[in-house]
Amino acid sequence: MHRRAALTSTGVALAALVAGWAALTVPTANAETDAAPPAATSPAGTGTPAAPPATAAATTPAAAPVGSPVDRHGRLRVCGVHLCDAAGEPVQLRGMSSHGLQFFPDCLNPDSLAALRTDWRADFVRVAMYVQEGGFATDPAGFTRRVDEAVETASALGLYVVVDFHVLTPGDPLVNLDRARSFFAEVAARHAARTNVLWEIANEPNGVDWATIKSYAEQVIPVIRAADPDSVVLVGTRGFSSLGVSEGADETEVTDDPVDAGNIMYTFHFYAASHRDLQRETVTRAARSLPLFVSEFGTQTFTGDGPNDLDSATTWLDLLQRLRISYAMWSYSDGPESNSVFRRGTCAGTDFTGTTVLTESGEFIRTRLRR
Repeated sequence: MHRRAALTSTGVALAALVAGWAALTVPTANAETDAAPPAATSPAGTGTPAAPPATAAATTPAAAPVGSPVDRHGRLRVCGVHLCDAAGEPVQLRGMSSHGLQFFPDCLNPDSLAALRTDWRADFVRVAMYVQEGGFATDPAGFTRRVDEAVETASALGLYVVVDFHVLTPGDPLVNLDRARSFFAEVAARHAARTNVLWEIANEPNGVDWATIKSYAEQVIPVIRAADPDSVVLVGTRGFSSLGVSEGADETEVTDDPVDAGNIMYTFHFYAASHRDLQRETVTRAARSLPLFVSEFGTQTFTGDGPNDLDSATTWLDLLQRLRISYAMWSYSDGPESNSVFRRGTCAGTDFTGTTVLTESGEFIRTRLRR
């Protein structure tokens, strides 16, 4: 949908895990995520797996903290058009997306993620690992390590984690096919024993047709499945994950030619000040036949900046609640743009709780998550 502003920052690794998180008291489910869902069906298929590299050492995870989202819902799977918990009941996850790890290296840390779980009452964090723009392509080992550390930190809190292979510029995911295969083979093998990780294989494909995106997905998903056969995979859609709307198409190109793989969902992104009735009508219609996951949205324009349209954002989130579609807001950062939920300088400190550290968009989403 949009290009993020190019920022510069010194790359540093995420902080180490804080001992004793498994004993943290976490809130129970809230009313917003317990509404009754509609019923429907979706297509499914299979793929041919590829072997992960022998260098990826599997991690044996500890049990999720009692009362945490992962403790409540267990391993997730796709059932019909919904994301379902271990008991087969539809569930709506609500959370936050990081900004690029290279742009805001200090904003995902033990203190901020603990606040996200216990103060904000979120269910998951999306870890946005840009491929270009100073990201993974410049230091594959370093960025893989940062993703691993974020997964471990969030997992200790009982949060779900969406690992986002943040394809944006260039918009053709096939340009990064080899990088994606290598990255997902390694991290999927390392975290295969976890029940809380979802894999997002292409953030916002753009400038290419659906056939290209589908081809990419059908080559990357088998790599993940070879190591992790059970986790949910999120597939980006045409036109900056707009189901093609931003490039003059619609969801029918996906419903007519779905990815040949099971346990997958298709992503939709929106920015509330730019995307209104047309996009909401598309989501409402598509949700009848496709499993959707809003892995990124903002309260401002598609640039990620400008005035927040909180009325439109509220209308969007009310719709997603009714449809039981999970969502993450962009972005868990302290930058100068209006998408940042923290005031400038917050990520250099240790206090991420309450409202005094928040921007307008931050107060909006924290209030919504705490409902």
